[in-house]
Amino acid sequence: MDLLLSRRVNSAMMNAILFLFGIILSFPQLQFTEAQIGACYGRDGNNLPPQQQVINLYKSKGITRMRIYDPDEATLQALKGSNIELILGVPNDKIQSLTDSKTATNWVNTNVKPYSPSVKFRYITVGNEIEPSDPLSKNVVTAMQNIQKAINSANLQNQIKVSTAIKTDLVTNPYPPNKGVFSDPALPYIKPIVNFLVQNGAPLLVNVYPYFSYVGNQKSISLEYALFTQKGKNDAGYQNLFDAILDSVYAALEKVNAPNLKIVVSESGWPSQGGVGASDQNAGTYYKNLINHVKGGTIKRPKGPIETYLFAMFDEDLKKGAETEKHFGLFRPDKSPKYQITFN
Repeated sequence: MDLLLSRRVNSAMMNAILFLFGIILSFPQLQFTEAQIGACYGRDGNNLPPQQQVINLYKSKGITRMRIYDPDEATLQALKGSNIELILGVPNDKIQSLTDSKTATNWVNTNVKPYSPSVKFRYITVGNEIEPSDPLSKNVVTAMQNIQKAINSANLQNQIKVSTAIKTDLVTNPYPPNKGVFSDPALPYIKPIVNFLVQNGAPLLVNVYPYFSYVGNQKSISLEYALFTQKGKNDAGYQNLFDAILDSVYAALEKVNAPNLKIVVSESGWPSQGGVGASDQNAGTYYKNLINHVKGGTIKRPKGPIETYLFAMFDEDLKKGAETEKHFGLFRPDKSPKYQITFN
């Protein structure tokens, strides 16, 4: 009897140990699926730290993904061996030249191939917020196709996806979100892009800014709704503006026969000064709540996390446009944090 009891106890202990070991093994996977936050690194400032210091700051803060807007050599060199995943931008003024396939191949051979795999390229985004009325819009898909062919020739197609980044104002009737549809002027521009993305298994990059929606429609949109602090849901079932905007784009994609196309939020942020609702308190609240929120999904896409890139790493004093454009930074140019934020 004692021997039988001992065997049963040992068996129970072994099962418990295996169970706990299984939980421990699952931790890294859990951390990976939740580590969806990146930060956009713009350089429109005359007082920003050197590129290597910027990469070191990303690493020290646990920011595992980065978006840059042009193939800056010093940034790419500093990224080598960092394990930071990268969105590399093709500047808008280079798009027309990339309609020539040889130029596109040279662009990839110069700016991507020499750095891979030491630099972990994730996406190449051909252009940022091109307006459908812009003459450049007619060149975007051709440039994307040529970059894709160059990526294929370099045998990097399994590592790097080619896309473009759009503004959410290409969607009309965004509320309620289910009624979202691409505007008539946007359709000739966006449909070929969507077809390309579906064919190549690439996501659509979307810059999502509840701040600008709030500023443009304060009568209908409350600050709490924009900052993720609203108590309770509205008549459409939404508790925050970010999800409503994102789902309106998903609804528009469904209407152009792309119901399964993934969206990457390639920019989202809130300014700390320079305009209505722009303050350290509101910006800090937005960033903190956004980081926490994108671990989950939206009503239309409940399975998260949502891959999201915060805009931007630094205040940039040379940014053009409204004064708010200079004050989206998570950090000051001296690398001191503007907000107490845990990124991942």
